[in-house]
Amino acid sequence: MEQEASIVFLDESGFMLQPVRRRTWAPRGQTPLHNAWDRHDRLSAIGAISVSPKARRLALYFQLLAHNVRAEDMLWFLREMHRYFGRKIILVWDRSGVHRCAAAGLESLHLEWFQFEWLPAYAPELNPVEQCWNHTKYHDLSNFIPEDADHLESTVSETIARQSRNPPLLRSFFKYSKLKI
Repeated sequence: MEQEASIVFLDESGFMLQPVRRRTWAPRGQTPLHNAWDRHDRLSAIGAISVSPKARRLALYFQLLAHNVRAEDMLWFLREMHRYFGRKIILVWDRSGVHRCAAAGLESLHLEWFQFEWLPAYAPELNPVEQCWNHTKYHDLSNFIPEDADHLESTVSETIARQSRNPPLLRSFFKYSKLKI
């Protein structure tokens, strides 16, 4: 009997110490001012939304990194996902360099537990994980000025963890992508 596979949409993103400026409300005549300085520290994130084979339950997984995502980071993340699921994974992602390197690394190991499905080029709107990043940056962290990289990391971690506990929000990411669950 063939084992059913989990479908996993995967992507990565970066978060800067600079605030994402958005419109805001303030009392008339009291323009809100945010004092920020030119800081270039950053935080990278790998994120995945999985769809369970039978119940079609959604789950969000992520890993934060203090450096740009490399193929080794992606391989580690994917192995951890396989260890967690214990079944075959159909991985849906774009053709970024780090994804192609990770796919080549997994294929060279002759691992049978991953099947790759590639999204079309220049179509981030098809990946529901992109909406996780958009929600984090433009909703939860808009106008947020972290004190330092640790403050940024804890806040990003909290907001993504909150999303992971919100199934209707995760479903809205699929609805935006026009993908049926």
